[in-house]
Amino acid sequence: MSTATEPVTAGTTTDTATAAAPGPRTAAVAAVVVLGSLMTVLDTTIVNVALNRLAGDFGAPLATIQWVTTGYTLALATVTPVTAWAIGRFGTRRLYLAALTLFVLGSALAGAAWDAPSLIAFRVLQGLGGGMVMPVGMTVLVRACDPARTGRTMSVLGIPVLIGPLAGPVLGGWLVDEASWRWVFLVNLPLGALALILAARLLPRDGAGTRRRLDLPGLLMLSPGLAALIYGLGAGHGHLAAAGSLLPILAGATLVAGFVVRALTVGEPLIDLRLLARRAFAGPAATIALFGCGYFGSMLLLPLYYQLVRGQSATDVGLLGIPQALATGITMQFSGRLSDRFAPGRIVVTGTVLAATGFLGFTVQVAADTPYPHLIAALAVMGTGIGMTLMPAMAAATRSVAPTEVPAATTLVTIVQQVSGSVGTALMSVLLTGAMADRLPTTVAGGEAGGALATVQGLDGAARAALAPGLADAFRDTYGWAVALLALALLPALSLSRQAPGGGAAGSAKSRRVHTS
Repeated sequence: MSTATEPVTAGTTTDTATAAAPGPRTAAVAAVVVLGSLMTVLDTTIVNVALNRLAGDFGAPLATIQWVTTGYTLALATVTPVTAWAIGRFGTRRLYLAALTLFVLGSALAGAAWDAPSLIAFRVLQGLGGGMVMPVGMTVLVRACDPARTGRTMSVLGIPVLIGPLAGPVLGGWLVDEASWRWVFLVNLPLGALALILAARLLPRDGAGTRRRLDLPGLLMLSPGLAALIYGLGAGHGHLAAAGSLLPILAGATLVAGFVVRALTVGEPLIDLRLLARRAFAGPAATIALFGCGYFGSMLLLPLYYQLVRGQSATDVGLLGIPQALATGITMQFSGRLSDRFAPGRIVVTGTVLAATGFLGFTVQVAADTPYPHLIAALAVMGTGIGMTLMPAMAAATRSVAPTEVPAATTLVTIVQQVSGSVGTALMSVLLTGAMADRLPTTVAGGEAGGALATVQGLDGAARAALAPGLADAFRDTYGWAVALLALALLPALSLSRQAPGGGAAGSAKSRRVHTS
């Protein structure tokens, strides 16, 4: 994508505008990007607490209603690969406004849904818009900032990561209890209207970049392939050899493999996988993949543990997660700034070790009666490590490429994070189902796949308390796999550069030119 034809500000090239971009202008762009990203992050955390109410109101089984979240995730994974091409075709400003509009429209329709299938369809529409908001916003922000301050600028994107997990479950629980589940979706309307007004006024105007043909064969292989893989991992409920699970997994793997071969051989692929051949990009990407699979996958487990084993309400679950969310968000702000001055390898390695240590400390304490301060303290340590790992790793990846490659790089990093999180969620669901079958009595764990969870949810307080020790063991076994994935992320993290970033814009630009060769 040509920087000369996609200026950050009118009448200047990207290099000139970036070097001279005033702080207030960059801050305004950052505010718009954060607000848009906040809606999509909030939407991934606010809905989970409403699933039980949705199942009751629509008379739908959990196997059906869980597609309210899964359909959204699959839509994110489907649309994200198109983002790099769409940025070049339409420009970042127009594409960002279109993505926000689609997300807000999907939110309004979801709030008016009349049955489970209509709600699932409207959630997919939400995901098609939301999947572009974060990567396009990241591209806008990276182009608007001084390359020497990439880490500090990227840390701004940690604000939605802080507020979403912090406010989402608490707000969602309160809306479901005090108003209606419809407001879980309608809450996006005022935020979306504000984001659209600010984006239209503050985002720099840019025309379309160098026109590239859409790699339609690649799109038809990658997007359905990812969707089939993620669907297959969760469809078997612990039985991956079942036809309903194995066939989608095999079909998805075949399509993704075909995409990889095509992406490495055609001149203008949908996603430039050749970036992964560069150590400076592949190391952070692999770290994000393994870390995201373990961390984002485990986010499914914590609300269920608190609700099923400890008997907490949805609102209480959100409140118990505040210390970890605060630790993550605050640390993310400091680590982003530090990654502009110190070697990313040192920061990310330290963060990975801290996160795995804190997560292990939490996992070994998972039981039916562990004091909450002990659990919260371990999760706060884990949150500190998360804040030192994800954003610095993303900054290291984007800093390693040329300015013209930023859209493809940010899209690829986003895909890696989304897909790894989706795979992790499906994997943890499968592992938890199997662990519950091993740890619970046959009368509870037997029956149809996935029936154990529904059975436990239908028990009264006394009956559930009697099962709590076995349930806690099942959660502890499942958490162990998530801890292992975080520990494995240390291996690629050790390959990150141990040299501090070059000083100033010139140094960073020189570094980017080196990595493009």
